Amino acid sequence: MIAPTLLGHVGAVSGATISVRQFEGVASGIAIIGGRSYRVGQVGSFVRIPQGYHDLYGIIAEVGATATPEAAKNLNSRGERWTTIQLVGEIVDTAFERGISQYPAINDEVHLVTEDDLAKIYGTAEMGQVIIGRLAGAESIPVRIDLDRLVTRHSAVLGSTGSGKSTTIASLLRAINSPSGKSGFPSTRILLLDIHGEYATALKNIAHVFRVSPSGDEKPLLIPYWATDTTELLAFMMGKLSDPAFTAITDKIFAKKLQLAKDRKFDGIDVNSLTFDSPVPFSLKQLWFDLIDPEIKTWKENTQVNSALQKAGDAEKLTAPIYPLPGPGNTTPFANKTGVLSIRRQLDQMKSRLLDRQYDFMLHPGDWEPALSGEAKKDLPELLESWLGTEKPISILDLSGIPSGVLHHLVGGILNILYEALFWGRETPEGGRQRPLLVVMEEAHRYLGKDADGPAKAMVQRIVKEGRKFGVGAMIVSQRPSEIDDTILSQCGTFIALRLSNTGDRNKVQSALPDSLSGLMDSLPVLRTGEGIIAGEAAKLPIRCRITLPPEDARPSSEDPRVAQAWAKPRVKEDYVNLSGPWRAQNPKWKNGKKGK
Repeated sequence: MIAPTLLGHVGAVSGATISVRQFEGVASGIAIIGGRSYRVGQVGSFVRIPQGYHDLYGIIAEVGATATPEAAKNLNSRGERWTTIQLVGEIVDTAFERGISQYPAINDEVHLVTEDDLAKIYGTAEMGQVIIGRLAGAESIPVRIDLDRLVTRHSAVLGSTGSGKSTTIASLLRAINSPSGKSGFPSTRILLLDIHGEYATALKNIAHVFRVSPSGDEKPLLIPYWATDTTELLAFMMGKLSDPAFTAITDKIFAKKLQLAKDRKFDGIDVNSLTFDSPVPFSLKQLWFDLIDPEIKTWKENTQVNSALQKAGDAEKLTAPIYPLPGPGNTTPFANKTGVLSIRRQLDQMKSRLLDRQYDFMLHPGDWEPALSGEAKKDLPELLESWLGTEKPISILDLSGIPSGVLHHLVGGILNILYEALFWGRETPEGGRQRPLLVVMEEAHRYLGKDADGPAKAMVQRIVKEGRKFGVGAMIVSQRPSEIDDTILSQCGTFIALRLSNTGDRNKVQSALPDSLSGLMDSLPVLRTGEGIIAGEAAKLPIRCRITLPPEDARPSSEDPRVAQAWAKPRVKEDYVNLSGPWRAQNPKWKNGKKGK
């Protein structure tokens, strides 16, 4: 008796690709099996190839004329219909495994996969798995992903604007923190770089929010400059420096750090191994003052014994000392010749940066800002604890108020602090191996582009190459995968691909995927909102999935405005201070005091 699930027979085998000659008795359209209806020969659906004690599983990649083997095209047409299958795994006994241990033979039967078959693959709840949605073709079957592989092998969530990326991220993070309605991972540690300020409302009950201009129960976002990469800091503060000037400046920084390390005990600091890049506080104001003095100094005599100082400066107020200009020729006062680096322009830029209020979060970081002596009220342990050691599992760093010109430096600085701490502390209970960290990077194309040349790209490349061994995982979120650096995207082991309309973006995703499933990837332009193809290390099989939507009040503030509904409202009296105020405050939650709010 012919099984009702029979689709056809194997006609050709070429590596992991097989051509299946469709059974003549199979009618196109819908098959009713076990009281359930199944679409026959759908691209992206699964098939089963029995092999005695175990079954091979594959995905339909092509159907119709393009699936006909080249050799069969030369034969007399007999009305045969062909399907191309990509083999992806097998079930031995009751456990599903990716990869195959043997190939099918010619004329082996190929069967449609029923919900009972899918339940064998996806229905087993194993330790370390989270449910993120339902199979698109069988919504009674939950889709689980492996948390270990999702974090340690890195991942990417990619999709066009409006495809549901932000909602997918919110749903995924909630699933991790509340699997099956209860917190199964109480030591979860996730840091989310929120470029547009979308997630504070969506994740408020499971996350702490850090913002440049905090409101309510949000915390101030502060990034101590002295904990970031010193070379990148100088490039941001002063621009291009000659090699002698750079060396002289870093020598001054090293001397300040060394003096402070000798005067005060810093845990883990050995003065014999200290470098200018060691995360020890130093004052940028005092550095500027020390550097500006030799540039403008004059002397009463050519022997440079008595300075011609007219008025002392003030490092705290960034006021330079006042000297008379050098006299013409060989007349008093005489120009200074000692310690001159010819960096007046760079020092002017440095002063401008220090006085610019939009950089206060980094250059004047509250209790982490050192006094002129280098002493700071708070140190690195307090900073790391505020980001990584709070009672809530997620820390959201809201970067929506950050100037775009400093975004590369800021993201690079944040990742540098996190990675260096977790790397060197990897064997401690707080380290990355004992309590791994997942870093979610929204709008990654803005600072991880192919042509980007900054600290953010360098740090993310380091994380995706080395982070697995030290407990630091990356999740790249972008609407333009074609603009993401190739090295970074190629290291992502799991892809959640939402709707992608651009051909270049689709090609980039397809070339980066570990499974060569061109037919499945061709469905990217027609995916529904909130629907994605999940493939790679964390998924048992490449699958088309309906992502579970969070509740209405727990979704990111990135949904499209309801234009018709908004324009249909009657006009009311407007006050455009409500636009200029938030703009000037760099805070969308700014309240208009004139209205008593």
